[in-house]
Amino acid sequence: MLQIPDCFATISLDQMKTVRLMNRVDTKFVTTEQTVARLLELASSEYALQQIGKSVVMPYYSCYYDTPEAEMYHHHLHGRLTRKKVRVRRYENSGLEFLEVKLKNNKGRTDKRRIATADLQPDDRHAFLLDNAGYDTNSLDARIESRFNRITLVDKAMSERLTIDTGLRFTNLTSGITCSLDGLAIIELKRNGRMTSPIAQILNTLRIKQSGFSKYCIGMALTDPTICSNRFKPRLRMTGKLCHINT
Repeated sequence: MLQIPDCFATISLDQMKTVRLMNRVDTKFVTTEQTVARLLELASSEYALQQIGKSVVMPYYSCYYDTPEAEMYHHHLHGRLTRKKVRVRRYENSGLEFLEVKLKNNKGRTDKRRIATADLQPDDRHAFLLDNAGYDTNSLDARIESRFNRITLVDKAMSERLTIDTGLRFTNLTSGITCSLDGLAIIELKRNGRMTSPIAQILNTLRIKQSGFSKYCIGMALTDPTICSNRFKPRLRMTGKLCHINT
């Protein structure tokens, strides 16, 4: 389990609302929990840690949807710059759940759109997906579930968020195969543009290099033996090395 230093200032969820960054630039890094523990020590003077109630580690659940032919997966596999993902995300501590569409454009920006699922009527769900993803409800199937624990940091200027995900687990709803990436840590820097970030020097010091990592695509590649994953092989090998699993 990730050890978090007790020297962090904390920030409430209400205070974090000014740093939602629904339209943003995402930069991802992949490393080990052990290395992240050192990163947190170095970052404690530059960032505050989100706290909800008495908790700073938040369990998340996601269920990803795709067409029967896994069209969205294959768009990513073939390097398409404009692509999308559809998922339901649940914040386990609060029970809040959203249907989300993530749109990536050819300039590397991510636009996330969501609607709460509580009391969401079938017609409204259909309209949301059609308007934001270009798919209707009947064209999508639940493909894979993921669970993980997240901590969220915000810089002093309230201009960026840094999320760190650990304990990642997948369950493929078609094959029934499960996979756990114990010891892996996924860092995601979320900001409005590519301005200088306080975390840059720390990442450089710890030799943590930028590396794309799609939970949906990596999860599918690890748990569906029938699906093509050639383009993801380098990332799968790196993941296997960090987690000591065979890929």
